[in-house]
Amino acid sequence: MMPAATDTPAPPQLNLTSCDQEPIRIPGSIQPHGFLLTLPHEGERRILQASANLAQLTGAAAEQVVGQDLSCVLGEQAAAQLEAELASAELGTQPTHLGTVRAGNARYFDVLAHVFDQLLLLEFEVVTRATPPDFRHLYPKVGSFLLKINDIQDIVEMSTLAARQIREVSGFGRVMVYQFDRDGHGQVLAESREEGYDSYLGLRFPATDIPRQARELYMLNRIRLIQDADYTPARLLPAMNPVTGVPNDLSYAALRSVSPIHLQYMRNMGTLASMSVSLIVKGQLWGLISCHHATSLPVAFEQRTVCEQLGQILALCIESRGDAGELQFRLEVRRTMVSMLAGLTQQNVDFVDSLGSVFPELLSFARASGAAIVVGDRITTYGNTPNEQELGELVQWLEANGHGEVFHTDHLGSVYPPAQAYARNASGLLSMSISRIHPHYLLWFRPEVVQTVDWAGQPQNKTGPGQLTPRSSFDSWRETIHGISAPWHDGEIELAVEFRGALLGIVLERAEQMAELAEELGRINKELEAFSYSVSHDLRAPLRHIAGFADLLMETAGAEDPDKRRRFLKNIKDSARLAGKLVDDLLSFSQMGRAALHPSPVNMTELARSCIQKLALDIRERQVEWQIDAMPSVRADPTFIQLALYNLLSNAVKFTSNKEVAHIAVTATEDADEVVFHVADNGAGFNMDYVHKLFGVFQRLHRMEDFPGTGIGLANVRRIIERHGGRVWAESRPGLGATFSFSIPKDIDM
Repeated sequence: MMPAATDTPAPPQLNLTSCDQEPIRIPGSIQPHGFLLTLPHEGERRILQASANLAQLTGAAAEQVVGQDLSCVLGEQAAAQLEAELASAELGTQPTHLGTVRAGNARYFDVLAHVFDQLLLLEFEVVTRATPPDFRHLYPKVGSFLLKINDIQDIVEMSTLAARQIREVSGFGRVMVYQFDRDGHGQVLAESREEGYDSYLGLRFPATDIPRQARELYMLNRIRLIQDADYTPARLLPAMNPVTGVPNDLSYAALRSVSPIHLQYMRNMGTLASMSVSLIVKGQLWGLISCHHATSLPVAFEQRTVCEQLGQILALCIESRGDAGELQFRLEVRRTMVSMLAGLTQQNVDFVDSLGSVFPELLSFARASGAAIVVGDRITTYGNTPNEQELGELVQWLEANGHGEVFHTDHLGSVYPPAQAYARNASGLLSMSISRIHPHYLLWFRPEVVQTVDWAGQPQNKTGPGQLTPRSSFDSWRETIHGISAPWHDGEIELAVEFRGALLGIVLERAEQMAELAEELGRINKELEAFSYSVSHDLRAPLRHIAGFADLLMETAGAEDPDKRRRFLKNIKDSARLAGKLVDDLLSFSQMGRAALHPSPVNMTELARSCIQKLALDIRERQVEWQIDAMPSVRADPTFIQLALYNLLSNAVKFTSNKEVAHIAVTATEDADEVVFHVADNGAGFNMDYVHKLFGVFQRLHRMEDFPGTGIGLANVRRIIERHGGRVWAESRPGLGATFSFSIPKDIDM
């Protein structure tokens, strides 16, 4: 067992598999350096139970005082004093010191009281003084300890100071401070001892030395004293709690008897007196301060109280130093994580390549020696990792065993036996799935750290079943442990979960971008289909005209008909001009998608008037009535918006060419989010069944012979407006004109 007071009467041979069920809270007896009385919690103060050693300490037989009041044990004066203290005390489960009383046989006792198990329990500890405890000479030691520990940051140094101070206060020959690891084993961090006492500094004690229920008691009752391991327990009479009808629960009693197995354990260590002080950090049993003495040693209440306070101060300092270190560690890991995420949010970069580009930061983030990205059959590694086949099999195991999200272990070979083959490079694993659908993983690996553990005596079986008998040897026994890496820090796991959430956000964003890109590519493919058809059709026509009229020109080369030759040359020139315009419009359309926008305030009324002036050559002698309303200004690229508006106005002029008087209006409306511009005419109009083709490349709704053009102008309008974050649409009825509209957002982001 651990060098501390674990408890309870038990048979000398007890299988470890039932050790956790040993009833240490209900031993039915107490240590004999005091006596115990139980009384009703409320109502008349009549003694319900007394310990069997009552006669030895007070002269009153236990069997005779049951049912009597306190005066039959303490005398009238002491009983009245105690009744007065009880009337004013606020009692709970933790023992409260009520004072020092004198019993009928002239002995003095410190009285501790607490309420538990539906009873009032009074404990009377024998003392040699006649006055209450005097803390005046002890509290300066607490003040001195506080001043000294405040300047220490290292937990081992703080523990050493506490061990030295508690040995000075209590008089024990050896005081140790040890910490429990995550498996429950305890390692001695600090020690203060007199000459002649063996040193246990640096040694480890197996977790089975303190069973589960004993650890629970250390959480409830934070100080435990055994004055003399050779004591004979004093039974409670009657044995059963008169209120509950079951054995008394003595969890909080200072005099509670302990296991004879533990008492033998103490004797095997050469220890007759021991005291344990619990170190509770963040609500968990972090460790113990364990005190040993070679002979029996009474420790008065005031000494125990100061030792308990010193233990609480040490626990608070351990917590505060740990919190400071934890905060610094998390800040460093978070800084690395933010740096990685900044590199992963770049656009138009393959996600796996993005992760691979921050491999050094990934290793730093998890303090790992190797990392791997497994995305389907694609595996990318960095540093010391298993090979690709081993990684693939590991991911299959993770997926099959439900180890999605975040999984970690520092002993991979114990949960996944094939990993024993590469334990040297990958004893520790931290994995996270980076897809909610596919078996895609990010893996970190830590190498094996060969550990040499010095145990305080070879344990019979530190992890499995065996016979619960006290160890007789505490000579150092060394064990070498393989296949285990440095443990994963709680902060690393928590930040890994946070990092996974951020990664999934990036993956989702990339998926949305890919979906948008796929949609855009689909639209572009349709445009390319129309483009390839129109190029082959529209560009072939003028080229065919050029070739045909050139042939005719050659055939009439000897003829003397200049008019015919001029007509042929004019047709060749017109066809060449059309082909050139087609190529120019294609180039312009291409540039619309690549050129950078330079937004600035644009006066749309003035812009419309300037476009009309440019159209004067196309209008010539035609009669066109213009209606230009006052329109709000917008923030846009002036050159591109002018081109869009010019194309719409040119379109209106073209499709009203058959009208005697053309009416063209430019108006605008606006709301809180956007400004909408309308170009309306009284021209040929179109069938709304085909409106979906209107803004496509090389799309025409009329014959070229009726209204010549390249079919690119409206496609340019759409591309320009969409690049400004706006919309474009049209409404019409055949023969009744058309209205083309486009919107420009007021809060434009370009």
